[in-house]
Amino acid sequence: MRWLHSNAVKNMPIKNTLQKGVARCIIFKEDDTWYGVALELNIVEQGDDPQEVMASLFEAVSGYVETARKLKMRPHALNQKPDKEYEELWNNLTENKIDNRNVYFYGYQPLQTALAC
Repeated sequence: MRWLHSNAVKNMPIKNTLQKGVARCIIFKEDDTWYGVALELNIVEQGDDPQEVMASLFEAVSGYVETARKLKMRPHALNQKPDKEYEELWNNLTENKIDNRNVYFYGYQPLQTALAC
């Protein structure tokens, strides 16, 4: 599993294709539940442990990308408009506007490596 820290591609416009791209990902805790979100793909996973949620999110992203490639889907399937709540959370995290004690991880997952691992 390969993840890039948010500083690695900060301010890079996200324009994913079937051959390459990245998804912004956040693993965070709300109440007693951990959530994993892949913003550009609108994938959300949940669980009791942040590492399990991260693995589950990675698997879901891999499956989604694999299906998109097999079906030769249009690129907009890999460039969806994120839910407003998650977009705001991402912006607040990257601008250091919030206390991130309930955030296990935020960064970019390269889509081209989703199938390689």
